[in-house]
Amino acid sequence: MEYIAALIVGFLAGVLVNALSDDLPYRRRPARPTYADGTPRPLLAWSGLLAFATGQRRPAVPAPNPARQRGEPAALSWRYPLTELLTMFLMVLMIHAALHEPRMSLLQVVFWGLYMVMFALVVVIDIEHKLILFVVVIPSAGLALLNVILTPETATPTTLENAFWGAVAGFVPFFILYQGGFIFTYIMGQVRGQRIDTVAFGYGDVMLMTLSGLLLGLDRTIIGLFITVFLGAAGALGYMLLRLVLRERYSLFTAIPYGPYIVAASVLMLLYGAQVRVALLGY
Repeated sequence: MEYIAALIVGFLAGVLVNALSDDLPYRRRPARPTYADGTPRPLLAWSGLLAFATGQRRPAVPAPNPARQRGEPAALSWRYPLTELLTMFLMVLMIHAALHEPRMSLLQVVFWGLYMVMFALVVVIDIEHKLILFVVVIPSAGLALLNVILTPETATPTTLENAFWGAVAGFVPFFILYQGGFIFTYIMGQVRGQRIDTVAFGYGDVMLMTLSGLLLGLDRTIIGLFITVFLGAAGALGYMLLRLVLRERYSLFTAIPYGPYIVAASVLMLLYGAQVRVALLGY
């Protein structure tokens, strides 16, 4: 029953994440879901999975406003069902970890569930827009502090002090990378004789890693940093190999979103930190 409930909650959370991902990057107030041409989506089509399953991926009648309509009505992208599958997976993973944690409380499960929604939102927006929004990170930081205050016996960092040092451990190395990115792009611009506007490492990544430290505490954050760097390197290498296989030229300064790697490491350490530590360090 717990896993069925997790799938249902994950499905509904995915609908919410999709709706927020449509508006937050453009600084719009969240509104009723629409198609790309502005046509309101039917209730069933609020869900990407149901829209694809029921053939409502496109609006039945084009929007009457020609200024908002460009040719054929744009269909919902694969992002919509994939996001719902992602949130369902995260919720099931969260329940699996919670059921194997003897100290777990219902309130802690609620906090974990909210973190899964936040992580999914970060991944979707970062992949689509190369952005990690403060409007997502800052409220999540407040939620993490509230988690430690209300459930110190079940929260991952059991004290505010541990949460603070975890945040410091996440912030400092990524802030150094952030500053080093400006130096790197400046030097490469001088070598190539052209201005490079691409940001090597965004400040949103710094804030996300700081939030991760707040969620994990000092010990788990240190391990999470190494996992994040490893995943990022593997992902970049995989991307370059994919471009090579597809015979597409790789640009040296192509922006690759780093948020998903931080999220992957954070989820792993949040839910299975003890097991990962034993596997890597032996204790």
